[in-house]
Amino acid sequence: MPGLDLDRAFTPLRVAVLTLSDTRSPAEDRSGALLAERVVQAGHQLVHKAVLKDDQPSIEAALRALVADPGVDVVLTTGGTGITARDVTPEAVRAVLDKELPGFGEVFRAISLQTVGLSTIQSRALGGVADRTLIFALPGSTGACKDAWDGLLVHQLDSRYRPCNFAELLPRMGRGGS
Repeated sequence: MPGLDLDRAFTPLRVAVLTLSDTRSPAEDRSGALLAERVVQAGHQLVHKAVLKDDQPSIEAALRALVADPGVDVVLTTGGTGITARDVTPEAVRAVLDKELPGFGEVFRAISLQTVGLSTIQSRALGGVADRTLIFALPGSTGACKDAWDGLLVHQLDSRYRPCNFAELLPRMGRGGS
């Protein structure tokens, strides 16, 4: 049965949070703040937090810099996953990824279906791996960030979660992993 194996050691991950929005300032960034708070509460390290404009080249550059930083294991983005003209986060993330994790978006939308109903179909949330860095692109609402963290990420980023988790795979991804 899935769940935490408390006989295993917890391995804290180093997490960056990027809010991607043309309308939010750092002071108004509730979704990024929620994710940062959840990251720290779960025992991980928040190593970077920023707000960037919805600009694909800027987002790609920021993601590439974080992926190149050996002090970052996970990047969580919030915002820009919808279907309007300014929503370019999935395109920026895909340009950086080595491997996409289709199941992340599928499971996120299944969880989100319970809270926002069929509106979840408008989300292009996705996850993947770039070198040895996990990247997850979440919608910009606090509710969506809660759904993603509480229903999925808190478990998959915990090295004690069984039967398997992303945290235990990080040493074997990219950067010389086997």
